[in-house]
Amino acid sequence: MAGKSTLNRLALSRAEPTRYHKISYDAAALEGLFVDLFLDAHAAAPAQITLDLDATDDPLHGHQEGRFFHGYYDCYCYLPLYIFSGRHLLAAKLRRANIDASAGAVEETARIVAQIRTRWPAVRIVLRADSGFARDALMSWCEVNGVDYLFGLAKNERLVAEIAAELAAAEEESKASGQPARRFKEFQWTTRESWSRQRRVVAKAEWTEGSANPRFVVTSLSSEEAAPQGLYEEIYCARGDMENRIKECQLDLFADRTSSATMRANQLRLWFASMAYVLLCALRRIALQHTQLAKATCGTIRLKLLKIGALVRTSVRRIKFAMASGYPYQRDFALAHAQLIKAAVR
Repeated sequence: MAGKSTLNRLALSRAEPTRYHKISYDAAALEGLFVDLFLDAHAAAPAQITLDLDATDDPLHGHQEGRFFHGYYDCYCYLPLYIFSGRHLLAAKLRRANIDASAGAVEETARIVAQIRTRWPAVRIVLRADSGFARDALMSWCEVNGVDYLFGLAKNERLVAEIAAELAAAEEESKASGQPARRFKEFQWTTRESWSRQRRVVAKAEWTEGSANPRFVVTSLSSEEAAPQGLYEEIYCARGDMENRIKECQLDLFADRTSSATMRANQLRLWFASMAYVLLCALRRIALQHTQLAKATCGTIRLKLLKIGALVRTSVRRIKFAMASGYPYQRDFALAHAQLIKAAVR
């Protein structure tokens, strides 16, 4: 295990070792490791997986390389790209904030999909993201490479006009019942300039709290595979769980500690936090499945299972840990330890 000084030298290293920078890291190998760990976590190839993409803000409080002011987040920040599959982290890419949310998504997706299909050639892959990723370049790449997608679509006057009748019906029902009402409609759609072809759009025409609340998604999934209401409510809305995974990385495991001067160093800091997430995710999956912490967040696991007091006695032959008899999670700790031993033996 490296000490803090060695880790600092690694963070400040260069791509190629020099006389004064004798240690370095392989960025491509680190990126590939996250996908390999995801693949290794499955005993058999699943029939289908969903990859969730999202961008988030990483506020900066100094003059780090690549910092820019982001109008939406109202601060100087980085704009890292995260890719998850369920609870599994597949990518954490640090980016400048003066870019579109989808910048680099095609390259990251292509790398991950290629690595997955090398091991699981028959798996079906679905990309899911908000409207920041509904870009023709990404959708066209999916269509050419046999990857399905489901993206949010930003509303505009033309889209809202397309569901005027459904909104009127929802308004009438809502006023009669006093409760929110919604209708769903699907249609073929293309933009005036930015899209290269027509695509299936599903609209939610909702009237709630006295006003219209229309929402739209664009997808390659067919009507036979997913009806409009199920597509939106059950498949698309489920992507909101990814927000919790990002919070675990940034709030529980300090992925926002990007205070080094260079982007290369800050990318390594982001990977350190990401690897901590992967380790805790594996601990939760392997050792905590039969405990009350089976669905706990990383922050809860740190607080209740790892950040506990103990008396350490060291002798010539052994090291003894004495824990408080009043520790409330003794059973969970013992079960986790037993499961880890069992997994190591296998």
